[in-house]
Amino acid sequence: QVQLVESGGGLVQPGGSLRLSCAASGRTISRYTMAWFRQVPGKEREFVAAIWRSGGNKFYKDSVKGRFIISRENDKNTVFLQMDSLKSEDTAVYYCAGDSGVILSSVRDARMYDYWGQGTQVTVGS
Repeated sequence: QVQLVESGGGLVQPGGSLRLSCAASGRTISRYTMAWFRQVPGKEREFVAAIWRSGGNKFYKDSVKGRFIISRENDKNTVFLQMDSLKSEDTAVYYCAGDSGVILSSVRDARMYDYWGQGTQVTVGS
């Protein structure tokens, strides 16, 4: 079993930055595809970014390309999401997810991930 704990959320002004962290425990995640999803009340959880096991392939939701960067440090069993130029529409609860069985064509599908964190709130506003 893998336990995932997110941190780094908070309140930030439009145009600001936040860096989310996802610390894994229980098992090494070096062979896991890791991803970030987000959800607002009344809407489905949506894909934000994913990083392949090796870290070589990264995937992004179109609206965050050029603003968000996903990265991982396997030796620290941690995944990050650097979020810059934040907009009000980025406000959501952000979830870290991981799984060793994700196939390349389905990295954006939340159903592919068995392990989830509890979420961290990101609020972009003045």
